[in-house]
Amino acid sequence: MAEHWLDITDLPAEGREFSLDDKEFWAEKWAEFQMGFEALTPLSATFTVQPQPRGALVRGRLAGEVSAPCDRCLKDLSVRIDQPFDLFEQLESPDEESVEPGLLREHKGRLELDAGAMLWEEFVLALPTKPLCSEDCKGLCPDCGKDLNEGPCGCAKPKGDERMAALRGLTIAKKD
Repeated sequence: MAEHWLDITDLPAEGREFSLDDKEFWAEKWAEFQMGFEALTPLSATFTVQPQPRGALVRGRLAGEVSAPCDRCLKDLSVRIDQPFDLFEQLESPDEESVEPGLLREHKGRLELDAGAMLWEEFVLALPTKPLCSEDCKGLCPDCGKDLNEGPCGCAKPKGDERMAALRGLTIAKKD
């Protein structure tokens, strides 16, 4: 997993601005999680880190454009990323147990921020939950795999669940 640890030990009180636009970082992450994404415009992040007692306040923006597969038909579509973020990270206390590691650590007497993990989390939060090429995308035929947006396939239409066959001819009379 790609990591980008930043030394934030000696930051001035007003903070310092950082930027990350490493194409290889994003390509490695997409490959690691088998996402099939590709950068159309480079993803870049600019953020300010302000020191706080036992922690850091981070404010910034992640922006760019990626090509992603449609969730229904798998055609590539363009997804614009423009994610502002604002978070506070605090060092874990030695006596506290946490489920997942934090973004801050003390390493060889220095305070470090895992900018790679932070930006990956912001990228995932910026993605649509179900990326679609269009709202009325018909997807793929579950039997033959034909793209139904290009027209119907030649597969036989399912007759429904055989367990419900006894109810197919049922009609219910309306009451006045």
